[in-house]
Amino acid sequence: MTLSSEHGDLGAEDLKIITLARSARARNDVAEGAAVRDETGRTYVAGTVALDSLRLSALRTAVAMAVASGAESLEAAAVVTTAEAASDEDRAAVRDLGGPETPVLLAGPDGRLRKAVTAG
Repeated sequence: MTLSSEHGDLGAEDLKIITLARSARARNDVAEGAAVRDETGRTYVAGTVALDSLRLSALRTAVAMAVASGAESLEAAAVVTTAEAASDEDRAAVRDLGGPETPVLLAGPDGRLRKAVTAG
């Protein structure tokens, strides 16, 4: 199933990871929320980590959670943020696990898709 309109041409699974990322951002009251989907369809959801001793973006945290849980690849990643683009570091983390063609979906705090790029 593909959903159009304000979400472009997203499939239901891509819309799901945007929704999960948005929920993580709101629930934890953090700057960003992110979700990634691995090769088996499992999802990993995270928010920004901002400790004195550790700072990680939400997307890098979600990728780290996937790796720590045994994921071997990624099918897609989503980040909900006020930023205009996913950082080079975030895209590199996705690329390291999923490869250069892995989609990275960027949505605003309202959950509306603003940009879809590859990790490449």
